[in-house]
Amino acid sequence: MAISVIRGLSEIAARYDGFVLDVWGVVHQGGPAFPEVIDCLRRLHELGRSVVFLSNAPRRAVRVERLLASKGLPPTLHRGVMSSGEITRMGLEARLEPALAQLGSRYFLLGSETDDDVLEGLRYDRVDDPVAADFILAIGLDDRRPTVAHYDATLTASARHNLPMLCVNPDLVVVRLGVRELCAGALAQRYRQLGGTVHYFGKPYASAYPPALTKLGVAPGRRVLAVGDGLETDIKGARAAGLDALLVTGGLLADALGIDRLRLPPAAALEAACRDAGAWPDAAIATLRW
Repeated sequence: MAISVIRGLSEIAARYDGFVLDVWGVVHQGGPAFPEVIDCLRRLHELGRSVVFLSNAPRRAVRVERLLASKGLPPTLHRGVMSSGEITRMGLEARLEPALAQLGSRYFLLGSETDDDVLEGLRYDRVDDPVAADFILAIGLDDRRPTVAHYDATLTASARHNLPMLCVNPDLVVVRLGVRELCAGALAQRYRQLGGTVHYFGKPYASAYPPALTKLGVAPGRRVLAVGDGLETDIKGARAAGLDALLVTGGLLADALGIDRLRLPPAAALEAACRDAGAWPDAAIATLRW
C-alpha cells in the first residue's frame, strides 16, 4: 500500500479545520521545541485553524502546557493540551466506568514521586506496599530503576494479589535527546504477561479522543487531522477515532527507517514499518514543517 509522502503541511492543510498534535517526537524530543514546528503552528494560526495537543504524558495537562511554553511554544498558537494523566484523573474523579467504580482509594505508585500529580487533591491515598493497595498507578519508570527487570518482583507479587494496574502512559518507549527510554506501557506489557489486569488511559484508546476534540472546538462533521510519530498509538488511535492521520517519521521511527530527523524515509522502509504495525497513515512527513 503506497503512502503519500509530503514535504510540508502546506500541501494538505487546506483540507482540514482542526489539528490534533502529539507532543513528544513531534514538537520536541526532550530539548527545545523544534523551530520548524513553531513556524508551522504560526502558519496554521494565521489561517484560523484550531490546534490542540493530545499527549500520552502521565501528568496533569496544565503541567504539559507549561512545559511547552518553557520550550518556546507560545500558548497563543494552540487551544490547549489534553494528556493521558488528565484523562486518568477525569476517570478516577467521575468513576463512571464499571472498572473504575469498583476500585478502592489506596494506590501503589510505579514511577518517580516527583511526577505523582495525577490524583493530587482527590480522595486517593498512596501506600508504600502493593499488598496494602487497591490498585497500581503506573506512570513510568524511576530514573534509578530504568529497566522492566527492576520491577519484576513487585509486578509478580501484585499480579498474585490480583491488583489491577492503571497504565497512565501506553507508550512502550520514548526517545529523549537521542536515547531510547522505557515508558509505563512497557511495565503494563510485562504485567499482562504475568497475568495481571491492566486498564489503559491515553492513545490509542477511545477515551483519549473526545476530551481532546471538545477542546479543539471544531464543529461535528468538520475534518480533523491527527499528527504523531507513533504507529501503535498516534496512527492506530486516530484511525479508530475516525480521524485522518499524518505520520511524522523523524521521531520514534527514525532509527528503524535509517534516517535522521529531517530526511524523508525510503518508501519501501516506510511501507514495511506500517505493514508490520498494521497501521496506515493517510500521509507521512519527515518533521512537522510548513
